Amino acid sequence: MTYEETLDWMFAQLPMFQEKGSKAYQGKLKNSLSLAAHLKNPHLNFKSIHVAGTNGKGSSSHMLASILQEAGYKVGLYTSPHMKDFRERIKINGRVISQKNVIAFIEKHKSFLEANKLSFFEMSVGMAFDHFSRNKVSIAIIEVGLGGRLDATNIITPEASLITNIGLDHTDLLGHTLELISREKAGIIKENVPLVISEYQEEIAPVFEEIAKEKNSDLVYADREDLKDYKTSLFGSYQNKNIKGVLAIINLLKGFSISQEHISRGLMNVVENTGLLGRWQILQEKPKVMCDTAHNSEGLTLVLEQINQQKFKTLHIVLGFVKEKNLDVILPLFPKDAKYYFVRPDIPRGMDAVFLKEKASEVGLEGEIYASIPKAYEAALSLAAKDDFIYIGGSTFTVAEVL
Repeated sequence: MTYEETLDWMFAQLPMFQEKGSKAYQGKLKNSLSLAAHLKNPHLNFKSIHVAGTNGKGSSSHMLASILQEAGYKVGLYTSPHMKDFRERIKINGRVISQKNVIAFIEKHKSFLEANKLSFFEMSVGMAFDHFSRNKVSIAIIEVGLGGRLDATNIITPEASLITNIGLDHTDLLGHTLELISREKAGIIKENVPLVISEYQEEIAPVFEEIAKEKNSDLVYADREDLKDYKTSLFGSYQNKNIKGVLAIINLLKGFSISQEHISRGLMNVVENTGLLGRWQILQEKPKVMCDTAHNSEGLTLVLEQINQQKFKTLHIVLGFVKEKNLDVILPLFPKDAKYYFVRPDIPRGMDAVFLKEKASEVGLEGEIYASIPKAYEAALSLAAKDDFIYIGGSTFTVAEVL
């Protein structure tokens, strides 16, 4: 098979959550354990850090990888979803897995994957663990795909676990309250493995404290620690919260030699070291164009606060969501004095732009509907003055189509 044929086959197995949403959610670890055993348990051959949370887990994962790379270690990085190419999910020291290796893995294990009805995400995780093991990484940063307790990545026993900010997202799968969602995220807490919570949230702190106690896991609230101040090259003031969690994890790692200089360089070279995309990413100046993958109320609140601190004449917003988003909660967060370009992400889960415009109008957000995200972006560029600001967001998929 060619690389494209291989991806088509992977996507066509059990539909991936990135495209299909809740229909693709397996919610069990049996398949992951079965695949791991078939692959001779590659996840036991390298050290790891497990990262979960609603907001900030992607940025935090990339920061950790960048710091460890600066310290001279061979670092695996597994994240999801991808923006442009599937291979972005599986990296070693910032280099994506080769097309050849993707093809070889699927061809070698195809009969097992088919017979056991492995999902797209499950086989992706197995591929990552196999790749990291074969390449003898010093440590791998493993980002949870969805939730934690039943996520396919949750077969590892990491050196430390990190849980970032918790918000209301994927409530159809994880629960409709912060407490229920937190219990799912807390499923990554392992026996005698230290746990860092990036941000103390009073409503859900008892959940983490209860489960950490049950697991004999030392719990650290990063934002309550006396940690040195560092800057990062990643834009957005919200990254300050992520930095604290990352620093607390670095402090807990045993057997690794990481200096303040490694931390400083790592945080200032995240994009260069890891290839991170879509986090307050500036695409051009005059007019300034920024995209960000924030897609729930907590994440969007932080991004919109940051936009409000910028200097511009008119704000243009290219906006597209997936169907399951609660617009009654999200849309009131957006400014009424912006010019909107309503779009539908080009995936089955994409929310209809006509429906989005109608809901937006109910809360005073006015704009036009466009046939595609590229056309909306082109229109925004043509209508914006040099001192205007263009923001593209609402969904990872909205951003991906622009990138």
